[in-house]
Amino acid sequence: MKLTIDTVARTLTQTDGAAVTTLDLYSKQAFEALSLQWVRTGWALGYYHTFSWFGLPILQLPEDLLRTQEVIYRLRPQVIVETGIFRGGSALFYASILEAIGEGRVIAIDIHIPAEVRGNIESHPLGRRVTLIEKSSTDAATLAQVKNLIGEAGPVLVLLDSDHSKEHVAAELELYAPLVTPGSYLVATDGFMKDIYDVPGASPDWKTDNPNAAACAFAAAHPEFVQAQPAWPHRQSELSENITYWPGGWLQRTR
Repeated sequence: MKLTIDTVARTLTQTDGAAVTTLDLYSKQAFEALSLQWVRTGWALGYYHTFSWFGLPILQLPEDLLRTQEVIYRLRPQVIVETGIFRGGSALFYASILEAIGEGRVIAIDIHIPAEVRGNIESHPLGRRVTLIEKSSTDAATLAQVKNLIGEAGPVLVLLDSDHSKEHVAAELELYAPLVTPGSYLVATDGFMKDIYDVPGASPDWKTDNPNAAACAFAAAHPEFVQAQPAWPHRQSELSENITYWPGGWLQRTR
């Protein structure tokens, strides 16, 4: 796909082989096309490696965090389960929203949690809202421990952000889906790998081996989950799509 921006004519021209489409540069369609390329270029340049939360690195696109905050505020989960914690910033982000609401806790799982990361989280004022589990997210013992920690609490929100291979995410989806309470979400993050497989630093395998593929297959096999972006609580715009690393990743349990 070739994009040509003409700021004088105020047009965006998309050329895909013999097909040529010209859009108003200030249209919804042009914004979405440019946003996708912005995501692709930003990932290649490591833009997502430039953020932190309460002093700890957070490996997320800020818009995804803000949209997740909207869901947390509306849902008021008693438990947020996160697989894959990197340096701990995301666990503290979720904990800080729960702290502001005045209730809830985070169960954060990673196959390896360095001593520095554990110390940073456990010594943080918000650390009391975070329980760390250092095990594989797909081990039966891990799931049993998470279930025990949740008990009868609800709502439960689950965010999957560990190994991003289709096979691993598919396994996590099946294991953690039963923990999600009706009305809440099971989120397969970073499905945008399908959109960046051909940018510098990516892998061609990502075109099909990605969390989005796992989420789509899961939704097709589980009618109790609806694959849909959460509605924006405030919108005075014709825009309707998130700028996101998580396309197709939000799976809401309806029953």
